[in-house]
Amino acid sequence: MVSRLNPYLNFSGNAREAMEFYQSVFGGDLTVNTFGQYGADDSPDADKVMHAELETDRGFTLMGADVPSGESYTPGTNVSVSVSGDDLETLRGYWSKLAEGATVLVPLEKQMWGDEFGMCVDRFGIQWLVDIGLPAA
Repeated sequence: MVSRLNPYLNFSGNAREAMEFYQSVFGGDLTVNTFGQYGADDSPDADKVMHAELETDRGFTLMGADVPSGESYTPGTNVSVSVSGDDLETLRGYWSKLAEGATVLVPLEKQMWGDEFGMCVDRFGIQWLVDIGLPAA
């Protein structure tokens, strides 16, 4: 079971362009998924990036997404820390500790893409994303 820690960047409608730029800088493989690919094909955000992931040959991982309509975007505060993997017990433990005294923005629960996901701002003002890849049912 593997867990990883990496930066997660948010953008105001130009996530694809930004992630393609970072790919040109660092190399590697880029995957991009839109909100439309995950069932929001009739929303104004259908073509926006829900999740992009750049894996480089040097072992760097950079993730990013467009901020959905109706949510605020503030340059300079648009970086989160992502903890992800498939070690259910360990990642739930991280979530429990990070959520203590935090503002929970998204409770840790199963999401439309099949993983358990939660988002919180810890007591020090750092935004954390915890994503637990669950086995297919």
